[in-house]
Amino acid sequence: MSRIGKAPIKLPAGVEIKVSNTNRISVKGPKGELHQDVDKDITITVENEFIQLTRPTDQKRHKAMHGLYRALLNNMVEGVTNGYKKRQELVGVGYKASNEGNVLDLTLGFSHHIYFEIPKELKVKTEQDKGKNPIITLEGCDKQLIGQVAAKIRSLRKPEPYKGKGIKFEGEKLRRKAGKTASK
Repeated sequence: MSRIGKAPIKLPAGVEIKVSNTNRISVKGPKGELHQDVDKDITITVENEFIQLTRPTDQKRHKAMHGLYRALLNNMVEGVTNGYKKRQELVGVGYKASNEGNVLDLTLGFSHHIYFEIPKELKVKTEQDKGKNPIITLEGCDKQLIGQVAAKIRSLRKPEPYKGKGIKFEGEKLRRKAGKTASK
C-alpha cells in the first residue's frame, strides 16, 4: 500500500473542491484557483472535510498513480491556502536584478541585459540592499510553475564551483572545488 496515497487530505476552511465526471479537479481558495486532470482509474471521494483517493488494483502503475495524484492534490490545497515562495540569490560582482511589473531585468556579467518575462500567475519581487547580494522572490499558488520558472532563471547563470558566482537558491550549499596550485 502506498503510504502517501492512503493518507487523506484535510480541506481547510475557505477551500472549495469540484470533481467533474471526467476526473478533472478544480481547487479554489483565497490565493487562487488550480486545475488538475487525474487518471481515470483513480477514484476521488470528498467526505466531510477530507479528500480520499483510492485505486482499483495493486498493479505497479496504479500504486504509482495513487501516490502521485495524492501529492499533487495536497500541493494544490496547500497552494490555494498558503501559497508558495522561492527566493534566489545572485552572487557575483556587478550582478543586478530589477523588475518592472512581471518583467525581470537581469545583469549577469554578459555584454547585454537579460529580460525574462514571468507568467502572470506569479508575482516577482527584487531586493537590492547595499553590501548584500540581490535577491529575486517568486510567489504564487502553483508549486510546479514556481519551481519551473525558478529553474529557468537559475539556468541563465548556474553557480560555478570555483568562485561560487551565479544564481543560487537561498540557503543552498554549493560544493566548492580547489583551484590550480602553483608548482615548485
